[in-house]
Amino acid sequence: MSQATKQVIPDDWDVENISSIASKVTDGTHDTPRPVKEGVPFFTAIHIKENSIDYGSCYYLPQKIHDEIYKRCNPELGDVLMVNIGAGTATTALVTVNYHFSLKNVALIKPNDQKLDGRYLNQSLIFKRESVLETLSSGGAQPFLSLTQIGQIKVPVPQLQEQIAIANALSDVDALLGELDKLIAKKQAIKTATMQQLLTGKTRLPQFATYTDGDKQGQTKGTQPSELGETPEDWEVKTYGEIFTFLTTATNSRSDLSESGKVGYIHYGDIHTKWDNLLNVSKANIPHISQDKITSAILLKEGDVIMADASEDYDGIGKSIEVLNLSEKKIISGLHTFLLRDKNDVFANGFKGYLHTIVAVKAIFDRLATGLKVYGLSKANLKDVPLPVPPKEEQTAIATILSDMDEEIQALQQRLSKTRQIKQGMMQELLTGKTRLPFDKVDTKSQGEPHAD
Repeated sequence: MSQATKQVIPDDWDVENISSIASKVTDGTHDTPRPVKEGVPFFTAIHIKENSIDYGSCYYLPQKIHDEIYKRCNPELGDVLMVNIGAGTATTALVTVNYHFSLKNVALIKPNDQKLDGRYLNQSLIFKRESVLETLSSGGAQPFLSLTQIGQIKVPVPQLQEQIAIANALSDVDALLGELDKLIAKKQAIKTATMQQLLTGKTRLPQFATYTDGDKQGQTKGTQPSELGETPEDWEVKTYGEIFTFLTTATNSRSDLSESGKVGYIHYGDIHTKWDNLLNVSKANIPHISQDKITSAILLKEGDVIMADASEDYDGIGKSIEVLNLSEKKIISGLHTFLLRDKNDVFANGFKGYLHTIVAVKAIFDRLATGLKVYGLSKANLKDVPLPVPPKEEQTAIATILSDMDEEIQALQQRLSKTRQIKQGMMQELLTGKTRLPFDKVDTKSQGEPHAD
């Protein structure tokens, strides 16, 4: 093994600057051309994600403007794109389409196909991104990589056939990650549609769709007008204020929290980023706080609802979680939250966490929210927001279906996370030469090019 730039690599590998193994390092336009409804696809930094390009949300340019940009920067199948300015700086992706498009604020690296496989280079740059960012000077308005700096990035370079073998192995894992992403998105879409049908009564479960006794026995249940639109005639409509007691929450910031302590602490930021609908305390990683830092707060009870009362975007307005499987644990609700407790057990446990997702309810939240950069709900306004109240037995049946869907999605998300960890481990082994793959039988002509989408 030889040492180069403080990295141990196999003796038969080299370490090269990108400029010496690329046929071109350039970038797209620095201007801001006006997009049109139809024309040639046009991508900016926002379209370049880690290891993928968001082809579906591209802008379009007139042919004449595209042609001018394309003279300088001509991305083609198998090239590597790198964001070179802004928050996504050093993010890379492989070009997998075989049509013309233009770029802005994105660098283009064309591999010398006699020395370098584009897929291998892309994986190497993904692996090196953090170290590349560390080389940038701090204090500027935003991160920036010049073309010279990109050209000076050093990457380990095995023989071309070994590059292809490594790229093939990592691409197989990428394909699995892509399929898992698609499956999760599909399951989430099904769950969303199911929620909007069951939580509004537009679709009734068979056992609740008809009357089972009395003069209407066997007849399909109808609907009635309400503040939420048409709702089932055997459902009630009550307000948050009628159903819930609003309890005292803590006022501690994130800096007061730690991984240890006797009391768990629900931070509003975690409601936005970590949990959806139901908080299973027995499985969740909840931050803690020391007892002596708590000035006033009520301990949570099973079935309590915690709503984030502030959000930086409309999607998060009114987002709530229901606390389940609390057991004997001591947990409090924190800053920028409402702690809601069902006064008279109007709702079944497991049902309350989905109330904020009902389209008509969410629309009222959005209408009531105030603020410019951060949107907030007031306690006074929230108390008047109406909620549909199905019979308790129907609530339980709906909650069971939705929680089963949640568990299936969570299992897929855990599998996705584990697969990502596996890929990271593979990159650590393969892109440093710690683990070598057989490559003498690889056909470079048939396997060295990416598949076009």
